Amino acid sequence: MSTTHSGLLRWISPVALLVLWQLASGSGLLPPEKLSSPLTVLQAGIDTASTGELGEAFAVSVTRVLAGFTIGASIGLLLGIVAGLSRWGNLLVDPPVQMVRTLPFLGLIPLFILWFGIGETPKIVLVALGVAFPLYLNVHSGIRSVDAQLVEATTALGYTRAERLWHVVLPSAVPQTLVGLRQSLGIAWLSLIVGEQVNADAGLGYLINNAREFLRTDVIVVGLIVYAALGLATDALVRLLEGRALRWRGN
Repeated sequence: MSTTHSGLLRWISPVALLVLWQLASGSGLLPPEKLSSPLTVLQAGIDTASTGELGEAFAVSVTRVLAGFTIGASIGLLLGIVAGLSRWGNLLVDPPVQMVRTLPFLGLIPLFILWFGIGETPKIVLVALGVAFPLYLNVHSGIRSVDAQLVEATTALGYTRAERLWHVVLPSAVPQTLVGLRQSLGIAWLSLIVGEQVNADAGLGYLINNAREFLRTDVIVVGLIVYAALGLATDALVRLLEGRALRWRGN
């Protein structure tokens, strides 16, 4: 079976679900106050986009994710490298990181509001935490799992410590780091959804909450679809980066 044929076959079940959804809505089996039909959702997306409401919410949410991702990725990378490369770094950094990462996001929101108020900071911090921990774990694991025979070979060849790190250890950790990057971006959007449900006055979460007040399930679904599309787009971007960075693997 050709790749193109397989790709087309993968669309059968999604299209079938959309058709069933539309039929259930049209027959009254699925009331609009519970879930709007696909055509109604499509029309709501066109309307919110034409008024600029969707574009404004999109821009605000993307800005929050970019800020949180930049902070969280920097922290995760730095702590992962320190804990991965140094025995003392591992002893001092890893225990508190493992303790903090087990705390539930929802439980931290009231504390963040007390610390940072109800503005942008709690939302950005929430995204940063969601990004930092998966990246830290994968960077730490990638460095720690470097093939010992490669390290021994560099020692036999007379590499300095800096050369060993630059040419062997860090490149060997890249595949695991990219896995962590994909996980971090996925959790970044989940963290943003949680953050924007609390005291937000702009963004996709605010758009969804506002629609909930008026029982606009069509607008709610539009917001969720945009969240999902953003998550898929960022994941595809990382996979593209992964394909270019790991061309040497040959697969």
